[in-house]
Amino acid sequence: MTAEQIAQYLISGAVVGGIYALIALGFVIAFGITRIVNFAQGEFVMLGALAMATLSARGVRAPVAFACSVVSVAAFGALLYRGALQPLTRAPALAVLILTIGASITIRGVALILWGTDPLAVPAFAAGPPVLVAGAVMVRQGFWVLGVAAASFVALWWFFTRTYSGAAVQACAVNPLAARLMGIRVDRVGVLAWLLAAGLGAAAGAVISPITYATYDMGLMLGLKGFVAAVLGGLVSPPAAIAGGFLLGVVESLAAGLVSSAYKDAVAFVVLVLVCLAQVLGALPWRVVEEG
Repeated sequence: MTAEQIAQYLISGAVVGGIYALIALGFVIAFGITRIVNFAQGEFVMLGALAMATLSARGVRAPVAFACSVVSVAAFGALLYRGALQPLTRAPALAVLILTIGASITIRGVALILWGTDPLAVPAFAAGPPVLVAGAVMVRQGFWVLGVAAASFVALWWFFTRTYSGAAVQACAVNPLAARLMGIRVDRVGVLAWLLAAGLGAAAGAVISPITYATYDMGLMLGLKGFVAAVLGGLVSPPAAIAGGFLLGVVESLAAGLVSSAYKDAVAFVVLVLVCLAQVLGALPWRVVEEG
């Protein structure tokens, strides 16, 4: 294997890993505040991609279409939590988990009716031929994927460390009861968390759609892989979720290149099984779900 081939696998894995990291962040933010594992997160990715495809087809410029897609899906995510999930705060965790799966199936079915089964093409944000990076070929949209991911990470860091709302979100994640006693509206913070999670998913879908096309069922596999990336990070740490996303993307790319592309999608589930086994055996320093 040549150095150029290794560079190609690493760069391709980093691009895909950026998408997984955005989706994983959505899982972590929603779970950290509401203690809900949102298996509809992948459908936010799908809605972002389909909204981007629809707006682009109507002649809307890429920056405006991207912003509208993210804002609209983020608002939908907040409404979904406020209307369907927040009333079940005291319900068993399994019931809420099943509800998110049901929401995922419903959203996918509605998308099938509205957009059909044909893949929708989305123009690249920047036209032009691929670029050589360290001997590897990288499509120009890959730079946008990494740029949007990096900008989202920086924006979230600023939000959590420099704003009152971000501090409130962190307080609710650490101790909801103490946050409530300090006058923080935990219910509103939960809505904010789902708004952020849905927005991150929509951003991932909108920016990856020029590479993969937009389809009604694209969110299923992307959501599952984002969940695996979040589990790699313990499901409670945003930096660890980001690292898990990039790690999963690189491992998946290497497996596809060194073994076979037929096993590419199986890598995420093998990683998930290994993480679960490691936790059962006590080999990992963190736990996927915090006790208490």
